[in-house]
Amino acid sequence: MTDNKFSRSQSLMASCVPMTTLQSILGGKWKILIVWYIAVYKVQRFGELQRRIGDEITKSTLTKQLRELENDGWINRRIYQEIPPKVEYTLTELAESFVPILEQMKEWSETHLM
Repeated sequence: MTDNKFSRSQSLMASCVPMTTLQSILGGKWKILIVWYIAVYKVQRFGELQRRIGDEITKSTLTKQLRELENDGWINRRIYQEIPPKVEYTLTELAESFVPILEQMKEWSETHLM
């Protein structure tokens, strides 16, 4: 079979599938920062994350993005039966395996964007 323009473009598209999947998981505006802060501090509570990210993120947006990360298997949520309720977030093994990539992204941005 001859290699033509169509077959080459199909193989290039197929090679982007893993990146598309990653982008769909971490594509939320705040998700990379959420994962970063949990990685750095190991355990984070909702209020801590909101303070670290800043006033730009609303409670509803943070809640939505935390739920999406939990559903995608990137964070664990532990609920303590206390009054007031206490919820802690930690990274899963999957997310922990991504931390070295986040560190490289941080280094690259410090070198090329600062």
